[in-house]
Amino acid sequence: MFEHKKIQNLEDFFVEMNNRQSPGVYFYRINQYNDDIKNFIMKYYDKARMTGVVIEGRIPNPDEKNLAYYQEIMGMDFQMNENFISTRMKKWLPRMNDYQNKTISASIFQLLSDMQKKGKNENMLKNAYIKFMCWMYYKFERIISKLGENEVPKILYEGDISKYELDLVTILCNAGCDVVLLQYNGDTAYLQHDPKSELSEVLTLPGMTKFPNGFCLKQLREQIANRQKIARLYGREPKWNNCTNAWFDGKGLEDFKREIALRGNDERFYYNCFCRINGVEDKVTYQNELFQFYNEIKNNNRRIVIVDERIPVPEMNEINSIQRGNYNTIEQLIMDLLKNINYITDMELKCIVHKAFVDVLMEEASGQGMNLNKLKNKAVYLLCWFKRYYHNLLANWKMPEISCFIYMGGCKDDNESLFVKFLSKLPVDVLILNPNLNNKCVLEDKMLFELNYNESLPITGFPRENAEIRIGTAAFHAERELDSALYQGSGIYRDMQHDKAVSISLQTMYEEIDILWDQEVKYRPNFSVTDDVVNIPVICAKVCGVKDGNVDEYFGSIRKLVTDDTFVIRNAPYIEQNTNNPLKGYATEFYKNNKLQRQVIKNHPKYPYSFLKEEVQEHMLEKLQILIDQKIIKGTFENGMEYNIVATVLNMDKEIVRMIQKFDFTKKNPKLIYINTKEAIISPEDSIIVAFLNLVGFDIVFFVPTGYQTIEKYFNRNIFQEHQIGEYIYDLDANRLDSISAKQKSWRNKIFKRGN
Repeated sequence: MFEHKKIQNLEDFFVEMNNRQSPGVYFYRINQYNDDIKNFIMKYYDKARMTGVVIEGRIPNPDEKNLAYYQEIMGMDFQMNENFISTRMKKWLPRMNDYQNKTISASIFQLLSDMQKKGKNENMLKNAYIKFMCWMYYKFERIISKLGENEVPKILYEGDISKYELDLVTILCNAGCDVVLLQYNGDTAYLQHDPKSELSEVLTLPGMTKFPNGFCLKQLREQIANRQKIARLYGREPKWNNCTNAWFDGKGLEDFKREIALRGNDERFYYNCFCRINGVEDKVTYQNELFQFYNEIKNNNRRIVIVDERIPVPEMNEINSIQRGNYNTIEQLIMDLLKNINYITDMELKCIVHKAFVDVLMEEASGQGMNLNKLKNKAVYLLCWFKRYYHNLLANWKMPEISCFIYMGGCKDDNESLFVKFLSKLPVDVLILNPNLNNKCVLEDKMLFELNYNESLPITGFPRENAEIRIGTAAFHAERELDSALYQGSGIYRDMQHDKAVSISLQTMYEEIDILWDQEVKYRPNFSVTDDVVNIPVICAKVCGVKDGNVDEYFGSIRKLVTDDTFVIRNAPYIEQNTNNPLKGYATEFYKNNKLQRQVIKNHPKYPYSFLKEEVQEHMLEKLQILIDQKIIKGTFENGMEYNIVATVLNMDKEIVRMIQKFDFTKKNPKLIYINTKEAIISPEDSIIVAFLNLVGFDIVFFVPTGYQTIEKYFNRNIFQEHQIGEYIYDLDANRLDSISAKQKSWRNKIFKRGN
């Protein structure tokens, strides 16, 4: 029989018999818990499940069928001697070899002898003997045949063990099994059977506490199953893993410039860094330092990708290229989406990317409020961006190369954060620069190293070339700070301070049009600036009739409204329906999948507004998208009107475009006066121009002395306020404006004369 030995550490349980310091077995009970215990139980459970027996709850007593079968095979004879037990054992468990038979028989005889010495009669001994025989046959037969082998069988018992159960596992332990008792309620029940703790040892480790509520083997099985699912997700372990920031000195750009060979020499790792630098150390030298840093990275033949302000969202064609389906589990989702990285030919790099993808998605999936649909959308964005930047970062990668990804401005949302976390697990240095302290980078990650400076510098682009560098003097930056204090939230505005605006149509009396018309918009009711977006109160009105029937005063009142920034249309329609438009042939390229293709438009050789300031172009294209989205014009998304809208707005009169270019959102806004004295109905193209200019921020007034419904036909809803000012008069000549004498500022140049 085997001696019971004491372990030096938990791993001793998993040492084969031939490699143990001296032949022996381990019998321990575990009454308390820590992380090491949890990991041990999971490992021991796995071993017992494969090469031993796991008991959850009591071992069932032999039932009538068990006893009947035993009696049929063995009879009910019993003799208190070892030879009898050995002979009967050979018949009952014929798979045992002689060594196993001898060991088990000797162990049973010794136990029965001890019971006899304690006063148990022969009938009690016989009952115990039959119970042990049945238990060994029905519960432990699988390990009895392995006794004495180099791999030691395991027994794991969960719960408060009974006297006969303790006797049996002691028999098996003596014969060559390791035994572990999990006692969540402590030692009280056990010590009733073994008061001096002679049969087993109590496991004692530093930091042990009471078992957590609900801890049990069933819970561990679920965790093991999850762990196995995750293991299947990861597949083959990559040859190299990331060592991120462990070698880092915390010097920011200097760490990024460190040669790869000097970062570390453990062949199991590639050494990358993951860092965010908030603010700037010196405003005067910051941009030049970045430029010199960029040159050093390039001169070291390291690949580099730079993104300014935000990572452009995936285009529809990028999203459509990602193969995906409907999923019931996170594991199913990840395994299927992983097929989209099949363009990586290097198997080691593919393993690295595979592991990083699983890591970030499993972490993201554990977040509060996350569901499969949200996770799928995030994963699709991640795959789109990785495919976009893969060639410049990792194509033809060779160990130990480390490329560089620089994000100027910081992550704006969770999708960007997820992608940056993903890159940080690859052979890529990730540097986030957030020089403007008024902006917040939303990225949070335990591996991210953060460097903070107190100075703030509002720049949006990383200087890649000398020509891009604008280095301000100390005086310049001091002036900028004073400028910021003066113009931020004070009601005073710098020229062209803002580049985003939203129109708000005012409801006014007719008499107020003349009062508000030539007034700076910042003095109008409901003007405001919110989050750097100007809310512009604008006039959009239709004036019907002639006040008091006085035609001369009527035209005089119109002429008073013709300012330097007023565009006048005197004949309807301004643009004849189906007039040749050179942009119509390209409209289907410019608008796809319900979205204006801004870059396609800007890069097109026929694009007519490329000479405008970038922010003006963006303002115009944004309002064009809104005009379509809001379906202000009849036929939008029904008969191709959206393409007519695109072509018409991109082919406006140069004079109107110039007025938009010079429009300062906090000062006087440009105007459009449309005089329609006849029965002619304005064209769809006229309606498009009017609705667009209203969104851009123009004041617009229709003068319709006839009162006819000549302007409403192509609008889905009224965008103008109607004023009735007098009697209707017909067949007036709009050219009568020329005969009205008043001091004007070259107003004739503002009157569009098409159709005269």
